[in-house]
Amino acid sequence: MSTQRHIAIIGAGIAGLAAALDLNEAGHRVTLYEAAPQAGGLAAGFRAPHWEWSLEKFYHHWFASDKYMLGLIERLGWRDQVLFPRPYTVIYYQGKFYPLDSYVEAFKFTLSKFGPIDLVRFGLTGVYLKLTPRWQPLEQVTADAWMRQWAGDRIYNALWRPLLVGKFGEENLDVVNMAWLWARIHARTTRLGTFVGGFQAFVDKLADLLRSRGVEIRLSTPVTQIRRAEAGQAGRLTVATADDVATYDAVISTSSPALMARLAPDLPESYSASLRGLKSMGAIVLVVTLDRQLTQYYWHSLAKEAGFPYLAMVEHTNFIGPEHYGGDHILYLGDYLQTDHEYFSLSKEELLERFLPSLERFNPAFERSWVRESWLWKTAYAQPVPPVNHSRNIPPIETPLPGLYFASMSQVYPWDRGTNYAVEIGQRAAALVMAEASSNE
Repeated sequence: MSTQRHIAIIGAGIAGLAAALDLNEAGHRVTLYEAAPQAGGLAAGFRAPHWEWSLEKFYHHWFASDKYMLGLIERLGWRDQVLFPRPYTVIYYQGKFYPLDSYVEAFKFTLSKFGPIDLVRFGLTGVYLKLTPRWQPLEQVTADAWMRQWAGDRIYNALWRPLLVGKFGEENLDVVNMAWLWARIHARTTRLGTFVGGFQAFVDKLADLLRSRGVEIRLSTPVTQIRRAEAGQAGRLTVATADDVATYDAVISTSSPALMARLAPDLPESYSASLRGLKSMGAIVLVVTLDRQLTQYYWHSLAKEAGFPYLAMVEHTNFIGPEHYGGDHILYLGDYLQTDHEYFSLSKEELLERFLPSLERFNPAFERSWVRESWLWKTAYAQPVPPVNHSRNIPPIETPLPGLYFASMSQVYPWDRGTNYAVEIGQRAAALVMAEASSNE
């Protein structure tokens, strides 16, 4: 076995936990730092007192094609605790909701609304994007331009433009490249999964396993700085918190790019500038519980041009039944936004006033008396924005500062962010740390 090293990991989200598991199994000593009072990062959940299961603060599910996450779960022996219900997804078009979560439904919708020519174009572009492994040419053009050319304006304006505008805003239509949209179509499935008890149950189970194996997880402990160690400790790094400073053989940071640039002042300016140059969207999610079911569907994709004040309405309890939540029926009302958007400055009560009237469009019988409780969650770092030729912008995991590694959702490109790719990049970072350790023996 290689010589044991002491590794610090900044962030106890999925990437940090996956990296910690690999490093621990390789015989290294690991300390995780997490600013929040719980592990999980953007996949963390919360639980009302009368709920049996936790609920993710920001809506999450797994796809049947999530090989890294499902592979990790298989390795841990927990596959029997993964559920794959069959929820239904609809889109809003010209005042009505239409199922669009299978090829049959998509073809029926396209044929009935646009005709055979548009159906053929829709089908051919979908098949091409599903089958081609070559994303590199697609990053050279915007998703807006590519879809207009090949799918046609009518299909694009009905299906793809609302997705892009909802996700990135009008201002980024001439920015986001086609490789991002390719990744969503190429890799995702209609089968959606979760863990028994919710994602927080999975995270807590993994964190407890790590602790039982000697990994130290320091919750509610934000890191304030990562620096080169003093002379005489070449190649080592210090991690500072409000309470102490500790020295490590290597550090993996899973923070946002902007935070990483601030935390590590010893990084060369060229690398720090590449971090600051990575753009992203924030997210706000209003979680509302009702005393009855609102709709029959799980995911409602919405068009902001149609006057909805958010991107998606997700009726979670049409995915995981209300019996796990004390009989509550749970809605997510969510949006991706620039962090200077007014929603980030509004209170929960103010957003309820903005959002609740729209629920009548899903069910005309809706009344405010149906509402039981609500919670508001916000984050400034939720969705990376990939411009044309974005592969040139991705900073390497191994930074120019010896012993310091950076693994974030901004680097999983061309894939979209999510827990599956968090596992993958966490494992890649751990492998690089171990390779560097072996080369120094």
